[in-house]
Amino acid sequence: MCRRVGQPLCGRPNCPSVRRPYPPGQHGRGRKRISEYQVRLLEKQKLRAIYGVSERQMRIYYERASRKRGVTGEELLNQLERRLDAIVLRMGFALTQRQARQLVSHGHVRVDGRRVDVPSYQVRPGQTIELSEKARNFVFVREAAELAPEPPPYLYVNREQFQGTLARMPERDEIPLPVPIEERLIIEYYS
Repeated sequence: MCRRVGQPLCGRPNCPSVRRPYPPGQHGRGRKRISEYQVRLLEKQKLRAIYGVSERQMRIYYERASRKRGVTGEELLNQLERRLDAIVLRMGFALTQRQARQLVSHGHVRVDGRRVDVPSYQVRPGQTIELSEKARNFVFVREAAELAPEPPPYLYVNREQFQGTLARMPERDEIPLPVPIEERLIIEYYS
């Protein structure tokens, strides 16, 4: 997906799009013209790949965001950022989105003391997220706690106790995405 889009969505330093900056496949180096539709489609696919959601989930998030009062694009990003697997990643308990998703789906994450194994669970402001005792000793969790950058300002994190709190709703300019996203094009794609 990184090569299809032409940007390192995965965030790894050895991303395939850095080594081969052209689309994959037999005709990757060939055609350069892109249509208006393709620009919007690639923007949506970037967001889907960053958060690891399916097309059906993405459409549901869009429909929910369009019903809210605020700006639809910001509401869409807000909902995606409040997913439990995204919060676990931003807190620094996992190195990648897939690791965070696996931590959640295997039941190693508790929200307000209750075990939650649904990666798409929407975290509300004020809820506390913590890792189980077993997960705190995982090698990749310890490694992530050391290597992860500072959490965004809408999260309070205690890395020694492996817990954190969503203090408030995230704002658009605070969301740390690996590549720039034009949410306006995504909304145009769905409308």
